[in-house]
Parts: sequence; C-alpha cells; structure tokens
Amino acid sequence: MYVAAVVIAGTAAVVESFYDLLVDPVDYRWALLAVFTLVSGSATVRLPSVQATISVSETFVFTSVLLFGAAAGTITVALDALVMSFWVARRKPELHRLLFNMAAPPLSIWIAANVFFFVADVPPYVDQEKLVEIGSVVLPLILFTVVYFLLNSWLIALAIKFEQGEEALRIWRDNLLWLSLNYFGGASVAALLVGSTVLSGSKQSLNITLLLFVPLLLVLYFTFKTAFGRVEDANTHLDRVNQLYLSTIETLAMAIDAKDQITHGHIRRVQIYAVELAKAVGIKEPATLRAVEAAALLHDMGKLAVPEYILNKPGPLTPAEFDKMKLHASVGADILSSIDFPYPVVPMVRHHHENWDGTGYPAGLSSTDIPIGARILAVVDCFDALTSDRPYRPRLSDEEAMKILSERRGRMYDPLVVDKFIGLQPTISVVADDPGDRALVAIAEASVPGASPNDPSALEDISSSVGETMALYELARDLTGKHEPTDIVASLATHLRRLVPASWYVLYCYASESDELVAMYASGEGADLAMGLRIPLGQRSSGWVAANRQSIVNSDPVLDLGEIARFAKPRLRSCIGSAVLADDRLVGVLALYSSTQAAFSEQHKRVLEIVTKQISRPLEQALGD
Repeated sequence: MYVAAVVIAGTAAVVESFYDLLVDPVDYRWALLAVFTLVSGSATVRLPSVQATISVSETFVFTSVLLFGAAAGTITVALDALVMSFWVARRKPELHRLLFNMAAPPLSIWIAANVFFFVADVPPYVDQEKLVEIGSVVLPLILFTVVYFLLNSWLIALAIKFEQGEEALRIWRDNLLWLSLNYFGGASVAALLVGSTVLSGSKQSLNITLLLFVPLLLVLYFTFKTAFGRVEDANTHLDRVNQLYLSTIETLAMAIDAKDQITHGHIRRVQIYAVELAKAVGIKEPATLRAVEAAALLHDMGKLAVPEYILNKPGPLTPAEFDKMKLHASVGADILSSIDFPYPVVPMVRHHHENWDGTGYPAGLSSTDIPIGARILAVVDCFDALTSDRPYRPRLSDEEAMKILSERRGRMYDPLVVDKFIGLQPTISVVADDPGDRALVAIAEASVPGASPNDPSALEDISSSVGETMALYELARDLTGKHEPTDIVASLATHLRRLVPASWYVLYCYASESDELVAMYASGEGADLAMGLRIPLGQRSSGWVAANRQSIVNSDPVLDLGEIARFAKPRLRSCIGSAVLADDRLVGVLALYSSTQAAFSEQHKRVLEIVTKQISRPLEQALGD
C-alpha cells in the first residue's frame, strides 16, 4: 500500500510537469542540464550497508529548478531516477522496487520546488526580465534543500523499514542523515552556477559556466566513490572480524556445554528458542536481538567455576551444592564483563535466574527491573531443562512442561513472555545437534576424573563402623581363590546385602569391542529382567558412571533400565551405582536398585566404592580368563 501510494503520487507529479512543459516549453539549454543529469546519474555510488545509491546529479537538478522551474526540475529528476532504477534493476529486477525508485524522487522535488517558488515569490531565472540576485533567495533555497532532502530520505527510509522490518528512524539516522551534505553541496553548486550567470549580466554565459563546473563535479563523484568504497571495504572487514569473533565465542560456549554431560546441546536449543521468542514479544532493535542471541549462547559460561561433581551430579543437589551452582550466573557475568560487548549481554547473563516475584538470584530483582532478555532466557531455559533427560528424572513432554510454565507464570516468569512462548513453541523448529562435530562429541564423551575411591577419609568413615568393617573383611576373604565371575558375583551379593540393602543387584561388564556395558549378572527377585541389557558408554545412568568414573546416588531407575524399572514388582524407585576400575581400566559398573524412594545415602555410596575397588582385580582376571 505504501509503495502504491508513492508510485501514484509520483506519477501524478511527473504527468503534471510533462503537461506544463508541453504547454509552456522551456529554453533548449534545459536539455543540456538533463543530459548532464543523466550522465552523472549513471555514475552512481552505492551506500554502504543499505540497498540505496546516490550520485552527484543533484547539482544539475537544483540548477534545473532554479533556472527553468518546478516542471523542468521534476522531469529532470524523473529521467535521472529512470536511469538509476535501470542500473539497480539489473542487479535486483523487482517491479515494485523499480516503480518506487522512479516515483519517489520526482515527487520529492516537485513538492520542494513548488515550496521554493511560493516562498521566494520569484519566477524561474530564465523567465526573469531583470535577474534577481541569488543572495535574496538564500533562505527559500535552504528551505527548498531541506524539504527535498527530508522528503526523499524519509520516503526511502520508510520503504526500507517495510522491506526489512527495521526501525525507520534508525535507518534514516544511521544511513541517510549524513547525505544531507550531498544535497546542500548540490544546492550550493547550483547557486554558484546561477549566481555566476547573474553576475555576468548575460543568460548566455550559462553555457560556459556549466562547462567550467563539470570538472568539479567529476572530482566530487570520484571522491564520493573512493570514500564509500573504503567504507564498504571497512564494513566488510568488520563483518568478517565480527563473524570470526562470534564463531570463536560460540565454539568456546559449545565446548563448555559439551563438558556438561547432563545438559549437552542445551545452549544451542536455548539460543534458537530465545531469538524467536524475542522477536515474538516485539523486540525489533537489532542490537537487542544480537544481545539475546549472544546471551543465550553464553548464559552458562559461569559453569566454569562450578565443580564438575556438582555440575554432572546425576541426582538432587544438597543445599550446599545448590548454593555453589547458583554462583554460575554471577561468575558468568563477571567473566563476560571483561569483553566490551556493543550490546547488553552481561545483564542478561547475570539476571537470567531472577524471578518475577523477586525470589530469584543473584540480586533478587523483580518484575520489569529484570532485563527483558533475562526474562526471555529464564522461560526458554526452564522449558529446555524440563524437556531434557536428567539422571534424577526422565524428560517431560512438551505439554507437561507448558503446564509447569503456566503454573509459574506471574510468580517466577514474566506473564507476557510465558504467554508468547506457549503460543510460539509449537512452531519453532529446534535444530538437532550435529553428530558430525567430532571435536564436541569427543569432549562430551571424555572421561572426567572424579574423587578417588581410595580416599583415606572414606576408609576412616567406613572403619568407624565395626559391623561394616567386618562385612568388608569377610567379603575380601571370601573373594580369595574365586576365579569364576558367577562365584565372585554370588559372594558379592551375599555380603553386599548386609552393607547396602537393595531390591536388585546388577553387575554390568564393559565390552570394549562394542564400547558398551552389558548386564551379565543380576541378583534379586525379578532381577533377571535386566539380564543382557546393553548400555552404550556415556548413556543412561550406568553409562554415565562408567564414562565419568563417578558414583551416582538416588537416580531414577527408569533412566537406567527404561520400562523394565516400571514393570518390576515392586516398582524400582531409586538407584545407586559405582564404576568397577582396575588401575583406571574400566571393568564394569555395579548398580543397585531399590523399591524405596531415596533409599541410598552418602554412606552407602562410600561403601559401594570400597566394594567395587575390592572386586575389581578378581573380576577383571575372571572375565579375562
């Protein structure tokens, strides 16, 4: 509708001007100015960063208006616009763009020229019997230039706004405002041309004056072209540097994300959700959108300061552990504050765990005091966490996650952001992690050294209990001379029941040829359901234990056994597991399952680590034989 309105108005201005020239023909020298306009209009200079061009032809346009009137100036601009549109159409042949470029400039000059002659109250110079001094019309000429520039530049700015969706004022201010110098320069040269004619006292001197000013205009053209070329080169170089810079940060963030075994791939999904949600809530400022994109990528940077045994713990965090985890928001912001971002990334990272009611951390901000980017991150971060598997719970469905977000609406999260996300989420396509990125996969699957099972403090704690000490001693004595895996497991189950009560005892042995854990021995009522279960290294709870050499406590058995845990009678509700290592060589994983919720304690974990250490060498030798 906007383009159509401009095209209709511009066409009307051109038709009216053409009719005036037919009724009242102008001096033949107008054709000379038109030729100069066409030639200079063909030598265009492209504006950096926007789809627009300029030329030095404004000088001849202003001269046409001053000498021959509004109609002559309008037709001159129309011809110039036709030529420039032809060159633009060769690169991007779009009809609506061609028509707009042909209509907007004639409309602008027609209005501005009529304003000039109305305010100056003088006829065109070729129609003046006694030439009027140019100094007497300086103020009307300035008004003429300002009106012409504002009309033409804002018509372009609005067109770019409708095409690209950016803010018109920003487009005009950043890309078109400084072009006013070109308009005022053209008006000044035109005033000199007309002024020299007035001073000579002869209208015939115009021919010589024009010829003298052509070299000056050529210098102006090549100056513009060189300057803009350098600006374009600088912008291109800056874009490449920024791309390299952002790619480097992205790679670092992805590496940190991959190191977090539990939430691998989280930041990429959050980034996609956050950018789309930001657009949906009405954020159009490019700098703010870039800030949201970068903050989504970097919001977990503070995990560098969180111990890995907390970061990757496959179970509920203790209050002390949660206090350490909460540091990641502030630490991440502090790390990023050393980077001079051109947009507000740091506040978004620092406050993405604030709550709408002020109960969040680290600053306890509430409501709209929380940066909008942080409010967006809070919602999408929560959604992705809820819909991802955790060792202490299986993933929730999108519907269940949306229900939780709705329940927290107005308490933890901005109601507007939640409502927008609920309506938007089904339409967002989250790109899956690229399995071909071997570097990140290697990081994600790398073994993370944990606490040593031989920690003297653990032995001291265990030794403090006479009953446990005796049970461990009897297990060690009973293992002596046993060379069959079944005998070792039978002895293990007998003594382990006294130390760590459980419903099922399952020993997963490591198969190096397939890089899997295989459930080869099981004890307990119904435990034979687990026999033969194969778990790839790094997957499920036991696979995580094997890959990270760290124990788990009270993980959900469903995440390890799948539907087997639900079908068990009684249903299994908690799991504890520890890696069986012989001189850091993976032998297997010993996993215990209980029908009681949160059945295992830290003491049970220490006992299990000592037991797996005791059986590691005998079991490795038995499996090798």
